[in-house]
Amino acid sequence: MKIKTLIIDDEPIALEKLKSYVSKVPFLELTGECESAMDAIKILSETQVDVIFTDINMPDLNGLEFVSSLSNPPIVVFITAYAQYAVESYKLAAVDYLLKPYGFADFQRSANKVLEFYNSRHGGKPAETPSNDSIFVKVDYRFLRIALSEITYIKGYGEYLQIFLSSTPTPVLTLSSFAGIMERLNEHFIQVHRSYIVNMNQIHHIERARIVVAPDTYIPIGDSYKTKLFQYLQLHTIGTPSKRNSETSK
Repeated sequence: MKIKTLIIDDEPIALEKLKSYVSKVPFLELTGECESAMDAIKILSETQVDVIFTDINMPDLNGLEFVSSLSNPPIVVFITAYAQYAVESYKLAAVDYLLKPYGFADFQRSANKVLEFYNSRHGGKPAETPSNDSIFVKVDYRFLRIALSEITYIKGYGEYLQIFLSSTPTPVLTLSSFAGIMERLNEHFIQVHRSYIVNMNQIHHIERARIVVAPDTYIPIGDSYKTKLFQYLQLHTIGTPSKRNSETSK
């Protein structure tokens, strides 16, 4: 069983990009595509849909207004070029928020969140669910299998990547790019700086615009990566921080 997907964007090029990305995810099935919320309402009246990927900034009826008008909305992922809509989108119980411009790795992570939420609703997994608990990394003349759960963080080092593991003090060095490895990671891996990707399941805490992964290891948070980190924390945080504590991430 696949997750029936509706995509909405008033920009034809952006809509084609979405269509291409949906086709690359084995557990998603494109049910409909449209350039306006009004067209989407018609499709929803005729077809069962499990998830909607929708742009926010559209004429006549924007994405936020469209979703809030639905009496029984499916799973929702919002898409926009404006980060200020992030908080508003989570008020509508969206499972994720894609900030333009986004790549396939970003879309894949959103799709994985959709899959997780879908499974929690239906109590089962789509037949085509891919296994993503480990990756193979080419090191010299061999392929090393690494469990994703063992990766603490990844550091860019020129044309190479240093993969730091919880099981050994010596990082694994491989020739690759951030874009290349991000396509193989799951939704718990967040790029927080131009030189760092962090496994959120391995960090100790976050303070003063930096991530602490060990008593003596601090990873900076780049300004342009704060939005994605905030999105992740919104979905995985219990409790409301005090005003003083919230300022530590500034």
